[in-house]
Amino acid sequence: MSYAPYRSDSSSSERSNSAKQHFLTRVKDSKTSDRIPRKKGTPRAKAKALFRSDNYPIIVHCHLCWDWVWQRPQQFLSRLSQRHPILFVETMGPDPQLVTPSVRILPTPDYPNITRVRLQFPAWRWGQSVYVDRTRRRVIQEALLGPLAGQFEDAVQWFYDPMTVTAFAGHLGEIATVYDCMDELSKFSEAHPELARREAELLARADVVFTGGRKLYEAKSRHNANCHFYGCGVDVDHFGRARDVETLVPAGVKNLGPHVLGYFGVIDERIDYELLAKLADANPQWSVAMIGPVIKVREHALPKRPNLHWLGQRPYAELPAYTKAFDVCLMPFALNEATEYINPTKALEYMATGKNVVSSAVSDVVHNFGSVVKVARSHNAFILLCRQAIAGADASAIKRGLKMAADNSWDSIVEKMEAHIDDALARKRAATVKGGGKR
Repeated sequence: MSYAPYRSDSSSSERSNSAKQHFLTRVKDSKTSDRIPRKKGTPRAKAKALFRSDNYPIIVHCHLCWDWVWQRPQQFLSRLSQRHPILFVETMGPDPQLVTPSVRILPTPDYPNITRVRLQFPAWRWGQSVYVDRTRRRVIQEALLGPLAGQFEDAVQWFYDPMTVTAFAGHLGEIATVYDCMDELSKFSEAHPELARREAELLARADVVFTGGRKLYEAKSRHNANCHFYGCGVDVDHFGRARDVETLVPAGVKNLGPHVLGYFGVIDERIDYELLAKLADANPQWSVAMIGPVIKVREHALPKRPNLHWLGQRPYAELPAYTKAFDVCLMPFALNEATEYINPTKALEYMATGKNVVSSAVSDVVHNFGSVVKVARSHNAFILLCRQAIAGADASAIKRGLKMAADNSWDSIVEKMEAHIDDALARKRAATVKGGGKR
């Protein structure tokens, strides 16, 4: 699975904030209690309050950092934070320069109802699962009793990272458990050998399961009856800026050449690098622009061509401006274990920009977006579809894409997801009352 990559230096915004805004501790080695204790003299809330369905706090456990690539977790949680206090627990990749683990409490200026806790472990400790689980649990419990006291009691625990289930499920006084499965992480390179077993435990525990793809739904619904497929959403207004006359194309892509074939997103083992090389070789007048962070792939392994440009990560706010320069939006995925279950968020985002989209034959792309996206089942077919799109945009496909994007806003998806959580809380409330008030 992919943890947000290690960065040896803090961002300038982190360095400039005061000690009042940031709380940093080096974690001591010690065991932890099974559940977060309540302060002496603080009574347990009554059953009716335990399962409130209005402004319950949410504690999120995610393998991706909030300020990394903006995708499904950020889209959902930024909207949920309008009604719920959110504690976002994120884990960075292990750091070989750390001697002991560290935990830092960070504000989220654009979303003041979201508090982040960033954990990072030394590389020499990362493979010690029991130690990692105990330490994770203890430092979050300490934060909830200390600087975050009283802010996240009786919360819904929301998991993206199945590896954290041992540390946290049943240990933070949660009123319900949600698993939002955005990828089949066990199929990714460098996935932890225990990931599949821990995900099975999470699926058994969860009161509600959401999946980001139809194939994921078919797989996970076998293990949890309250499973629901909610795929990609899109911020239509944001990506629609690519169609605005006022939007300026960044210099980094403005002068690449007469025809730009572009991609934005994470660049990892899911990309078909042989296809990219062939695409660049197909026409020297084409410029293939790859925007996004490169992870789990060594830079020297990336194909090199004069017209193949690795532009690095760009802020989410700037993606519409970059996409405005694209003649064709690319989803050049390899067909392998890592892509078997993906439902790319960028599909609808591309559609909202009013561009033609060409993709390899990923199952969920074919099933969900086949009426809009041009799907290629071979390298030669992919190149041919790009050539046709450059020769003349498919206006009818673009029109269907704009309609599909407009019908799949993140706001509408979040509203439906909240309704499922409310239903689960209502069932638990009824069971608690029937059982005499015992949780």
